[in-house]
Amino acid sequence: MAALSVTAANVQASQGAAIESGVFGGTVTAGMCVYKDTTDDKKLKAARAHTLVTSVVAGIAVNSGSSGQPASYVTSGRINLGATLLRGEVYVVSDDAAGAIVPFADLEDGGSDYVSLVGVAISSSILQLCILPSEVTLESH
Repeated sequence: MAALSVTAANVQASQGAAIESGVFGGTVTAGMCVYKDTTDDKKLKAARAHTLVTSVVAGIAVNSGSSGQPASYVTSGRINLGATLLRGEVYVVSDDAAGAIVPFADLEDGGSDYVSLVGVAISSSILQLCILPSEVTLESH
């Protein structure tokens, strides 16, 4: 499977989801995983499992914006990603595309990429966030 094909206009936090705010430090589209860049005033940037720093997911953006613009992101609860999910599938931050969300099985086996759990699909459209940046790389089986 490839990264989820998110329709940014359809991304919506579910009732009761925890939403935090910040400032974007780069271009981010609604539905992307974001991390707080500690070297840039904790501005929110697209997360990527490629390095330890960028793999520490803070949440999922619920609005789009560019550097310096206000950001809102979900940190816990449920979110409609505007994408087709596979119920019961575990999703993680992508190692290939910044901000993208992929099924766990899509991480490269034996790579030096970090496993950062994003959530579990509870339906074909809703992701239950279970954000856990493990700081562990995926090793060969």
